[in-house]
Amino acid sequence: MTTQVVNGVGSVIFGHPKGNSLPGALLGELAAAITALGREPQASVIVLRSEGSGAFCAGASFAELSAIADAESGTRFFMGFANLINAMRECPKLILARVHGRVVGGGVGMVAASDYALATTAAQVKLSELAIGIGPFVVGPVIERKIGLGNYAALAIDAAGWRSAEWAHHRGLYAELHPDSAALDAQLAALARQLAASNPEATAAMKRVFWEGTEHWRELLAARARLSGTLVVSAAARQAIERLSN
Repeated sequence: MTTQVVNGVGSVIFGHPKGNSLPGALLGELAAAITALGREPQASVIVLRSEGSGAFCAGASFAELSAIADAESGTRFFMGFANLINAMRECPKLILARVHGRVVGGGVGMVAASDYALATTAAQVKLSELAIGIGPFVVGPVIERKIGLGNYAALAIDAAGWRSAEWAHHRGLYAELHPDSAALDAQLAALARQLAASNPEATAAMKRVFWEGTEHWRELLAARARLSGTLVVSAAARQAIERLSN
């Protein structure tokens, strides 16, 4: 993962060989980077992006899910998602997400936690958690907040099905949709420049207004992480994870 600040725009770029998936260590680094850029006076806006041209994010690291041995370690793993969402929510800077490809599970939560997501038509979405015996509990509140309960429920229940980028755009997960990465990057650069030149007090105030009503999420997402940590070591989840690992 790398971070940089250029002309008022802070960038966080993450990657992983397995489809830009999110192991616990990377989740911690992302939360820390967002928090640090939120305090960086030279950064007025933050852009979150991933490496390569394949998936934007494959969600939770399957290798780490397979290795979880007890509810305590499961809770610690899922707290990584809780901490990242809370870091994005509490960051005083607006966060733009550049979504160039498919997004799964926790990656959908990360996109929903951004303040403005720009995507290509290749950026299909899926919440696959139910298929491995758990559910999208930690990311649920931020996804529901962005696209509504009915649309969140549809994604969560149809755990094997992909929804198109157009579907996600029409429901508000993506603020903009572009035909390819070149068009995406051109618009992202223009918007980031515009926001970097804006009054930082005004954008910070907008951010607080956008997230009103989520002040209890530290406790809520921790409770959801405990629920996921318990479920991931259940017999049904272990069987599903083992089956999908082979």
